[in-house]
Order: sequence, then C-alpha cells, then structure tokens
Amino acid sequence: MIDLYSWPTPNGQKIQIMLEEAGLEYRAHAVDIQAGEQFLPAFLAISPNNKIPAIVDHGEPGEEPLPVFESGAILLHLAEKSGRFLPAGRTPRKETIEWLVFQVSSLGPMLGQATHFRRYAKAEVEYAIERYTREAQRLYGVLERRLDGRDWLAAGEYTIADIATFPWVCRHRRQGVDIAEFPNVARWLARIGTRPAVLRGMDLLKDAVKGSPMDEKAHATLFGKAAT
Repeated sequence: MIDLYSWPTPNGQKIQIMLEEAGLEYRAHAVDIQAGEQFLPAFLAISPNNKIPAIVDHGEPGEEPLPVFESGAILLHLAEKSGRFLPAGRTPRKETIEWLVFQVSSLGPMLGQATHFRRYAKAEVEYAIERYTREAQRLYGVLERRLDGRDWLAAGEYTIADIATFPWVCRHRRQGVDIAEFPNVARWLARIGTRPAVLRGMDLLKDAVKGSPMDEKAHATLFGKAAT
C-alpha cells in the first residue's frame, strides 16, 4: 500500500496519473497547500521541502515504510516498483531519464514562473511576463522538435517522461502558449489526454479544492512570507 499526499497541481497530478497507470494500490490524502497544510510537522517529516507530492511506500510485510519526496524521484521509485514506464534497455532508459530531468529541471520551473507572473503576481511585471512567456514558448519548441515523427518523448513508448510532462503542457493557455503553433505537441497532448488512467489521475482530489478564488491569506501562504 502507498499513501499519497498530494493536491491537484501539475506536480501532484504526475504522481496521481502514475499510480493509476501502474495499477498500484494507494490511498490519497489531500494536502491543502492554500491552507498551509504543507507546513505541518507530520507532512514535513515526509517532505522536508514542504512541497507536494510525497508518498509513503509501506512495501511488503515486515519492511519499514519508505517516504519519498520530489516528483521526479517518486516517478522513478514507482516505475521501478511496478516495472512499468521505465524501459530497461540502456538507450531507452537513458532517454527516459533525460526527458524526465528536462521536465523537472527546465520545463516545470519555467512554465510555473510564466503562470505565476501572468496569473498570480500581485503587480503586473512586464519584464517578468515577457521573459517567462518567451521561455515557455522556447521550451514548447524543444518539445515540438523532439516529437517530430515520434508519438512519445522517449524510448519509442509511453514512459514516465510523458507522464511528468503532460500535466504541465495541458495548462498551455495559462502560460501564454498557443498550442496551435506546436502541432506535434498538440497531437501528443491529445493522445495522452484520452487515456482512462490519465483522466482518473487528473480528476483525483479535485473535490477537495474550494471553489472560491484565491484569497489574500492563501496567496500569502503560497507566494508570500508564509511560504519561506
């Protein structure tokens, strides 16, 4: 059994999709990041960087529970545990890890900044909006070239690299990206978006989100001094 601690953000949804795709038994626990639940001692014991997602893998009977934080590390752990979505061959495995690291080190952070300055920043900072929107578009260009003549990002098959990237790319409008300018990415996005496990993973925990817009307290928790 795996305990999942998550919230329906792109990083949380990566793991939610992976658990559904791999068919692993899990229990989902909502960590309300707008209410500051990521700073509670019990969660920090699992995720010392106070970020979702995190898991605790209870393993086999007699094994010690294993906490894992950081979405890339969790994806690798779950792929190895399930034997799925991380090819064993030397080159396919290398490619999968490359594109996973591309997502966690470049794509996610830059798309996150584009979203923040376009959608959540208290003041309109023209330089930041232009800088991160342009970088988002550049990164979509990287994906576009990679997907030219390919169905998947790595290894010629659906892998954790695709799983990690999908929840970020499906929010392209928030990032100032016109997906029509990237037809290979658009086809890849549509292909993944029809998978039943992806739909289930994307929907998981959405009922836990309050319907009201982000208020001042929640904004401070996520982006202000309360977040440091």
